[in-house]
Amino acid sequence: MNSAATATVKPVASRTRKHLSPVKLLVYLLFGILLVTQLYPLVWLVLYSLKTNEEILSGSFFALPHVPQWENFRNAIEAGSYFRYLFNSVKVTFITMGSVLLLSSMVAFAISRFRWRYGQAVMVLFLIGMMIPMQATLLPLMKMFKQISVLNTHWALILPYIAFQTPIAVFILSGFMKTIPHEIEESAVVDGAGIFRIFFHITVPVSVPPMMTVSILTFINVWNEYILAATFISKQALKTLPFGVNSFVSQYSVNYGAIGAFLVLGALPVVIIYFLLADKITKGMVAGAVKG
Repeated sequence: MNSAATATVKPVASRTRKHLSPVKLLVYLLFGILLVTQLYPLVWLVLYSLKTNEEILSGSFFALPHVPQWENFRNAIEAGSYFRYLFNSVKVTFITMGSVLLLSSMVAFAISRFRWRYGQAVMVLFLIGMMIPMQATLLPLMKMFKQISVLNTHWALILPYIAFQTPIAVFILSGFMKTIPHEIEESAVVDGAGIFRIFFHITVPVSVPPMMTVSILTFINVWNEYILAATFISKQALKTLPFGVNSFVSQYSVNYGAIGAFLVLGALPVVIIYFLLADKITKGMVAGAVKG
């Protein structure tokens, strides 16, 4: 009886010790620190957007607002022309995303699935494209766009965005597509499928996880981009969301609360899309890490 009780108690004790092991506590501590460091800027920004200028300039960064200033959000929407800038950003971002996904998936399919002499050379060219800094292209692009009358149109943003986002997309998708078994394509060819049918009905559905990763990376990079938009767009009606902050900065005063509210509204679409696509983004990153 005693031996049986002892045998029963030992596994429970061992499980308890395993649950409270220093390694697991250290992992929980590191994840807790990571969670705080990631959430703190968002929480601080929300508190910032609900304060008056006096509260913000007082230097009490951790203090709660005495009276939440919801008026800041109304000013951000009305005075900051939020919906006009939002429409421009959505238009530019989604046209860029669609173009990058289509072009990069086709290039990655050709590089990874075709057997041709210059496949690796083409891949090297795209890798070189990842190394070109955006700032180095401003002057050549300005002269080029002026000659073809593209300045002060959204195409002056979309075309460079596609060019800068495609190389990393090709790198991610080609690494994944190389792992797709060739037997799938061979059986499709036997059934009479052509190249485009194999691409759209077999390769693209299988490559959805890394394509979602490419989508969110492209979305974040284009949504927050400022340098090209400030260089190639001067018409107020065509400006994108990052320019709304300038609406609250005048020669003699700055409405810091409205700026915070505008930044919250600007970050909201990114947060929503990330949470909607979180599972697929994680699967895409894991697929690229394991299979790429």
